[in-house]
Amino acid sequence: MDPETFAAQFNVSRETLTRLLAYQALLGRWQQRINLVGPATLDNFWARHAADSAQLLALAGDRRIWLDLGSGGGFPGLVLAIMLTESGGHVHLVESDGRKAAFLRTVIREVGVPASVHNRRAEELAMAGEAFLADVQVISARALAPLPDLLGLVAPFFNSSTIALLHKGAGWQDELTRAEQCWNIDVEALPSRTHDAARILHLRHLSRRGEAS
Repeated sequence: MDPETFAAQFNVSRETLTRLLAYQALLGRWQQRINLVGPATLDNFWARHAADSAQLLALAGDRRIWLDLGSGGGFPGLVLAIMLTESGGHVHLVESDGRKAAFLRTVIREVGVPASVHNRRAEELAMAGEAFLADVQVISARALAPLPDLLGLVAPFFNSSTIALLHKGAGWQDELTRAEQCWNIDVEALPSRTHDAARILHLRHLSRRGEAS
């Protein structure tokens, strides 16, 4: 996939595509110093990273305030933030690695992205009780943890008006089976637009078994 194909597939403006190209360039430069993504995936940025991230936007409906856990090199969070630039959205990026957090802040500053970086672990953020968390509408995470553990990270931020959109690979069904042993989940496994065996898990309800819903 090239930039023009991506732009056509996701109906993005020329300004948005320019921001994504700037992000791609920064990712390539920083990757030489710190490991932000698998090196072999850099040449497949538009399909492997950009499109894989961008597909979440349509699944969120009119929700515009995101919390992205374990943002790493910015997927899906930074891609979503760039695509939300012209519609008034905001993405909160949670990344515990200081060097990766510095990269995320650099992209936000140089590209002009409606996002904030929280350089702490998700567990610490949950305990801090930050005021902005009340506004979060969508929780996302990609390649952060196996689903039974990931749901433990997501749960403190989840409420009746929140959804979660979680990337999962070919082993998603086994992970879901194990997660359902200790979690009550209202979940739909949606086909990924970029990987045949992968799924986007769309969560509408989440509670630990034995707890009140």
